[in-house]
Amino acid sequence: MTLENKKRVLLTLVTEAVVEQSLLADLDRLGVRGYTVSNARGRGAHGMRDASWDEAANIRVEVICKRELAEIVFAHLRDKYYANYAMITFLHEIEIMRPEKF
Repeated sequence: MTLENKKRVLLTLVTEAVVEQSLLADLDRLGVRGYTVSNARGRGAHGMRDASWDEAANIRVEVICKRELAEIVFAHLRDKYYANYAMITFLHEIEIMRPEKF
């Protein structure tokens, strides 16, 4: 197998924890095969997010997939969430082992 067969993208988004269940249901419906969710804290355009109370909690969701799917997910996030929730999204090109899992 060549490295060309192992290329995927890592789609990362950081958003308010309050949208987690809706967001994960959307990812499933859009065809995402797997994801990792973790708690996140930090500082950004919306100030300090320290997760000291549930309404201020953030999550980080990571998805490894093909670029075509990442672009579909990006468009959906923009259309459904960007106007009403603090959310950032970004992509990294990555090389993976076991591409059949993604």
